[in-house]
Amino acid sequence: MDILANLSMGFGIALSPYTLMLAVIGCFIGTIVGALPGLGPSNGVAIMIPLTFSMGLDAVSALVLLTAIYYGAMYGGRISSILLNIPGDEPALMTTLDGYPMAKAGRAGDALVISGFASFIGAFLATIGLMLLAPLLSRVAYQFGPAEYFALYLLAFSTLGGISSNNQAKAALASCIGLMIAMIGLDPNSGLPRMTGGNLHLYDGIDFLVAIVGLFAVSEIFFFIESHGKTSAVGIKIDKVRVPWKELWSTRWTMLRSSGLGFFAGVLPGAGASLGSFMTYMMEKSIAGEKGGFGTGVAKGVAAPEAGNNAAAGGALVPMLTLGVPGSGTTAVLLAVLVTLNITPGPTLFTERPEVVWGLIASLLIANFVLLAMNVPMVKIFVKILSVPPALLLPGVTMVSFVGIYSLTGSYFDLLLVVAFGVLGYVLRKLDIPTVPVILGILLGHQMEKQLRDAMVLSDGEWQYLFSSGISTGLIIASVIGFVAPIFLRHILTKPQRVSD
Repeated sequence: MDILANLSMGFGIALSPYTLMLAVIGCFIGTIVGALPGLGPSNGVAIMIPLTFSMGLDAVSALVLLTAIYYGAMYGGRISSILLNIPGDEPALMTTLDGYPMAKAGRAGDALVISGFASFIGAFLATIGLMLLAPLLSRVAYQFGPAEYFALYLLAFSTLGGISSNNQAKAALASCIGLMIAMIGLDPNSGLPRMTGGNLHLYDGIDFLVAIVGLFAVSEIFFFIESHGKTSAVGIKIDKVRVPWKELWSTRWTMLRSSGLGFFAGVLPGAGASLGSFMTYMMEKSIAGEKGGFGTGVAKGVAAPEAGNNAAAGGALVPMLTLGVPGSGTTAVLLAVLVTLNITPGPTLFTERPEVVWGLIASLLIANFVLLAMNVPMVKIFVKILSVPPALLLPGVTMVSFVGIYSLTGSYFDLLLVVAFGVLGYVLRKLDIPTVPVILGILLGHQMEKQLRDAMVLSDGEWQYLFSSGISTGLIIASVIGFVAPIFLRHILTKPQRVSD
């Protein structure tokens, strides 16, 4: 009954004209961002953060807009995967395996519609799972003390970015870079400056929104410049779009199974949509067997990864809201937004700010129907976006990033930092070093340090205190497994790369 009452309150917020308008705008922008190869949800959300603060949005409105962009980008990633054989983002890689063969066989419209419905089923069921599981997990989180939270942060660092990286050492290096940047500023205990170089602008530390916009948005601008503004051409045209009801019905169990497995993958800190997409595709391929025809252009090969990666996107919101630990790179960006808005994610969020949680959940339920309506009848409009040259997108991205940051902080020094982080992000990506762990280090570094110091104070300096409970011990063991396992599974869990013809 509490869930129904809270959901009713959430719909009261979500159905207000202003909030509903933000959800629709976010869905539209997100689908465009997802359709453009290489951008992905993390970049899309990061680019829009400065604009969100410039508009003066409150916590609920900002979160609704950005999560709608997140969901929309997950929907849109399938478009370039099916038509160009180029994943719009990493989770959409598996969609190319059957989506592109379907398109070459003259069934591009069918593939887009099936993937759209699968995305809807996965995201909708994941939102229902978020509604049911998040309040339960928030109650468990009350049992967490300094040792448990430190172990939880350790788990996030050891897994997030590890699966999507070719090299665990590079992922660890990225985490260390992030933690080092988080140490810049005044020591919280002694008040002495650390690694500031005597620059007064650094005494308050590095604003993680500045780092996010630089590492994601500005570094993308440098890659656009490097490509000399090359245009993308749509390889396969769509004559007409119809709803293949028979194939949709035949894939119903595939969508349901993939949604469940994808949601579970998303809830695990660090697993994310890439693993959800991979696991669901391989599960359905093994169920179908050799006669299933996976890889040749079958509907189930499109439905499984799309339901899985969209369900994982919703599942990743669970640990972010209940524990304050992001389940994916995009939720790490969303977590930074919450912290900036003076909202502390965790178990108390559900009791102190229920309007934020339930307004978000209700808005996501509505956004899924909006995205379904956009991505089936309007799919031809989004396909045309693929022909927009980066040279036209570059000025807009640059303007939003810099004007937004300046309006947020009013500091020219922060603009210099944005450029510096853009250069850092460009260099890291050229060296194939993941940038998400860097963001995670900047974002969680202060809290991780605080929890470790509190644990040492409570135990009088005894490090064994970190293993004093079953929860903390289990999380530390999971951290070790999460870091080591990809090393031995590298031939299976490889970093998604662009798929060639």
